[in-house]
Amino acid sequence: MTKKILIFTMSEAQSKYETERVMEEAKKMGIEAKRALYRELSFDLVDKKPKVFWKGQRLERKNLWGVWFRVAGTKSGKYVLGKNMLIKILENDVFCVNHAGYLRWQRMGKLLQYAVFVRERIPVVPTKVFYTQEQVLQSDMGKVLGWPMIAKHEKGFQGRSVKKLDNEEDLNNFVNKIDEKNIGMFLWQKYLPTRWDIRVIVLNGKSIGAMRRSAVGDEFRSNYSLGGKAEKWDLSDGDCVMAEKVAKVCGLDYCGVDIMKDEKGRSYVLEVNRQCQFKGFEESTGVNVAKKVVEMITNK
Repeated sequence: MTKKILIFTMSEAQSKYETERVMEEAKKMGIEAKRALYRELSFDLVDKKPKVFWKGQRLERKNLWGVWFRVAGTKSGKYVLGKNMLIKILENDVFCVNHAGYLRWQRMGKLLQYAVFVRERIPVVPTKVFYTQEQVLQSDMGKVLGWPMIAKHEKGFQGRSVKKLDNEEDLNNFVNKIDEKNIGMFLWQKYLPTRWDIRVIVLNGKSIGAMRRSAVGDEFRSNYSLGGKAEKWDLSDGDCVMAEKVAKVCGLDYCGVDIMKDEKGRSYVLEVNRQCQFKGFEESTGVNVAKKVVEMITNK
């Protein structure tokens, strides 16, 4: 029976670039890689040997090189649970990318990341968290964080939840629009005016390269998905060590670590993404991320 690599996504459209690139590079190496949908999974938890099935076929060492997971988000969290059940059933026989990190944190949002980073002495952007509107409005954050400041939702992605608040009036207007039960989902942060950041991809414990993402025009966010300019970046030894430490403390085999610098050149970790996209990274750096992912899975 031919061994394969399975790339789990929620739909045919999700992570299209990453999935097709891994399939392409695997084919060149004589290895079969396929997209698999989370809804195609099923589990047998009846006897002493739990089993996991994909499209009715049992997944085990003899037919599977490894598994790579993309986003599994649903309101119910059912696919997150399915992903973790698959890992627990297969972890002694089949390599599941980021298995340790997934089992440690079902969801590793920004709030939890920052708590871990601060504990591990990894520098982060100065941040406040509150749970009521009154706490926010009476915090005098303008003196603590300065103006402008950033409001960022803990579940935001690709920069879409990031808001820049220029003054007290902006803060009041923004806070009053938020349902108070959601206040605790926001990070209030010092604004760094550099308008660019660094994306480092760490694979199997080592940084494989970095790109610089720069905001374009009036847009202050530098995300590639928002039209940010991407270019190769020569990573300093210090930032390399920082990115690799982030991956290690989070238990991640594959991740993207975002680093931002202030006007004095000091580095701060913005976040880690354990399912990061890599189209802009491959195009700007020339690093064949897909091939390295396949090599890591098959070598493991």
